[in-house]
Amino acid sequence: MEKRLFIYYTEMDTPIGPITVFSSEVGVCKIEFGTIENVAASMEAWLKKQHIKYELVQNDALLEPIKQQLNEYFTGQRYEFSIPLDLHGTPFQKKVWESLQSINYGDTCSYKDIAKKIGAPKAVRAIGSANNKNPVPLIIPCHRVIGSNGALVGYGGGIDKKEFLLHLEREKNVNIASS
Repeated sequence: MEKRLFIYYTEMDTPIGPITVFSSEVGVCKIEFGTIENVAASMEAWLKKQHIKYELVQNDALLEPIKQQLNEYFTGQRYEFSIPLDLHGTPFQKKVWESLQSINYGDTCSYKDIAKKIGAPKAVRAIGSANNKNPVPLIIPCHRVIGSNGALVGYGGGIDKKEFLLHLEREKNVNIASS
């Protein structure tokens, strides 16, 4: 008999709109911009692509610590997450996502910087593609990656959300530095 995983989810309102957080027993595996009603089909497609046999179960209480950390981030009380993750991707994607986690709160870097950092200086487009496939935006801060010319380029949630997040972090970062 094939084992089915429970994928738990919860919704939350944020300053950038509603998000739905999904977690396995191991950790957060996906964050989607929108309510479960709006993102269920894309989540199911993602799970199928990952070859995960699952049952979606709403469990607000179980995911409350994750919601708390996200709320602390949005109110400027948290600069790093201590949330267990359950990442599904290629070894290259995971290497990129790991590198993204080293970008400090309030800072930005370019796709080219990430490519150099992981030892693949000519893989700028592949870095962009891996960044785009980041399953847990906010926790893995792909919004901190910008174009080499400083332009805000590409963000799965939309440039307006990226702009908001960078502004939030820069504003709080200034307050931290002056404290």
